[in-house]
Amino acid sequence: MKIGFIGLGIMGKPMCKNLLKAGHRPVVCSRNKATIEELSSSGATVATTPREVAAQVDLVITMLPNSPEVKEVLLGRDGVIEGARPGCIVADMSSIAPLASRQIAVSLAEKGIEMLDAPVSGGQPKAIEGTLSVMVGGKPEVFDRCVPVFKAMAASVVRVGDIGAGNVTKLANQVIVALNIAALSEAMVLAAKAGVEPELVYQAIRGGLAGSTVMEAKTPLMLDRKFNPGFRINLHIKDLANALETSHYVGVPLPLTAAVMEIMQALRVDDLGDCDHSALVRHFEKQAKIELKRAPAR
Repeated sequence: MKIGFIGLGIMGKPMCKNLLKAGHRPVVCSRNKATIEELSSSGATVATTPREVAAQVDLVITMLPNSPEVKEVLLGRDGVIEGARPGCIVADMSSIAPLASRQIAVSLAEKGIEMLDAPVSGGQPKAIEGTLSVMVGGKPEVFDRCVPVFKAMAASVVRVGDIGAGNVTKLANQVIVALNIAALSEAMVLAAKAGVEPELVYQAIRGGLAGSTVMEAKTPLMLDRKFNPGFRINLHIKDLANALETSHYVGVPLPLTAAVMEIMQALRVDDLGDCDHSALVRHFEKQAKIELKRAPAR
């Protein structure tokens, strides 16, 4: 299966590199000259437009910021829809609104193009490792054809339903992650303000019911003050906005999600939107007038 890849940012580039490591020779396009040169030197074929990518491949993977960008690349001028042959598959691995996925799929189907919505979880570290989790919506037979490609980038690949179901699942994932980081931040700031070393609290509770993948990934970043982005607050704001929009559409209140959304918005106002979402702790630190840090080595 010949693969095209569009969207070579913080997630897309390492995902594409893992396809190269697996022996694929993807057709790529990007406005970033350095990224194109890097992937080209590793064996990728370079195209100038999404239309040109689609004309050469059986499967087009997109990894883009949000619904408008996906619509532009897939349905816009010189877009994938203008170059893809009937039977071509589009796997949108971006995190976008489920309703947008369904609308795009209808437009593509009119040209005989199949679509999967296949967002991922794991952030940049797992994108680099090739151990992402992929949650997929779409026809079973189309999913089956794409599983080997997904497994070159991921440790877990699960079909969760028809088109749009992948992004519903990703929104649920992002709600859980956001609330976990907020709870972790609040608890660690409480411990620090009460005079207990946060690192010792972490070591004491990580093996119990409070332990989680979020705790393991984010506590060390908080303690080391390493807020360079693995997953930016701005992107999490985008995901929570999509979650809240979807919740209003289907009639499900999300009060905890709304509260964390407002905390993230406050951090963006403080020019922290491009920090990793572990920087949520900085909101609680600001309120408590304390900063988490590791204890000096004894």
